[in-house]
Amino acid sequence: MTTTASRATTVPVGLVLGGIVSQQFGAAVAALVFPLAGPLGVVTMRLSISAVVMLAVCRPSVRGHSRSDWAVIGAFGVALATMNMLFYQAVDRIPLGAAVTLEVLGPLVLSVVTGRRAASWLWAALALAGVGLLGRGGFDSLDAAGVAFALGAGVLWAVYILCSARTGSRFPKADGLALAMAVSAVISLPFGASTALLHPVTLGLGAAVALLSSALPYSLELLSLRSLRQSTFAVLMSLAPAVAAVAGQVVLGQHLHLLDVVAIVLVVIAGVGAVLGSTPKPEKVA
Repeated sequence: MTTTASRATTVPVGLVLGGIVSQQFGAAVAALVFPLAGPLGVVTMRLSISAVVMLAVCRPSVRGHSRSDWAVIGAFGVALATMNMLFYQAVDRIPLGAAVTLEVLGPLVLSVVTGRRAASWLWAALALAGVGLLGRGGFDSLDAAGVAFALGAGVLWAVYILCSARTGSRFPKADGLALAMAVSAVISLPFGASTALLHPVTLGLGAAVALLSSALPYSLELLSLRSLRQSTFAVLMSLAPAVAAVAGQVVLGQHLHLLDVVAIVLVVIAGVGAVLGSTPKPEKVA
């Protein structure tokens, strides 16, 4: 029984961690494409290519769903599109690590609101301390608009978590995600569509960004939320700034300092504490 319970927690946590790594390295690659297509152009490529791939793979049925099901899909699509547009506007103005550090405040607030144990406050506070320390060196000189965009993306990230959980409970496999991705792609088209997106190099890089930043991580996250607490998922998202800092160093040449390393240790401890303190949902009896 213990082994089964442990596996029930370990697998979804592994999915979340894999999604974080994929998404943050994808964001670093996306920053390299900004000069070719602009932030909103990259968002449009990312969401459109991801939607095409997801629809082709999942082939979701558009029949047999209630109005409330479609309302969830619509809200999920709006959250996806808006979150990505705000985040890429932030990354265009401030360093990747700082942008993700600010963005993750949304999931951290969600973890405190939805957590039912006193320990959730402890882990969220520890993660928040790490997040603050990670951005300590540059917050006083960051572009104000970039900070605002990152904070707005954080709010939409919390909404995304809620919508993803509801979508996963209403639609089989990743069908709901595929439909929501199509909605988000349509929303983004008026903002980022241009002839620059048709260049072969831009398209190739856009496809890589779409796979790393959308199709793969969103699928992993949706699957994890079928069995993982939303509060635990939200605190695990506090690992994103640490991964983003590493991605920024490897891909964009943004070097880590001693305080950054300390901050990473704090958020890792918070993430591990959240996992150890979580209780997996009981398995359904056939």
